[in-house]
Amino acid sequence: MAYPVLTNCPVCSQNLKITKLKCNHCDTTIENEFELSKLASLTKEQLQFVETFLVSRGNIKEVEKELGISYPTVRGKLNDIIMALGYDTQKKNELDEKKIVAMLEKGEISPEDAIKLLKGE
Repeated sequence: MAYPVLTNCPVCSQNLKITKLKCNHCDTTIENEFELSKLASLTKEQLQFVETFLVSRGNIKEVEKELGISYPTVRGKLNDIIMALGYDTQKKNELDEKKIVAMLEKGEISPEDAIKLLKGE
């Protein structure tokens, strides 16, 4: 049984590094320090959200339907993941305000959803 990769030390909570890899077919073993991808630091729930987002080809309306959550909740989850990956969401939010107004004008979101998004809820 394979266990999920631990990314943090259970004793001191610092980041862990992979130091050993093994081929299950020929038993070749390689030892060195290997970095985990940034995606490995995401929680199981965040990874499931990312998978749904990708399968939906980034279409937030489809993500809303698939997960049964509102547009602001989808945006909030995306921002949480972006921050967890070490990126700043400040600049993106400025652009998002124009996008939110455009979506409201097109009737893609309700006025209540627009207010929540603009307030960052």
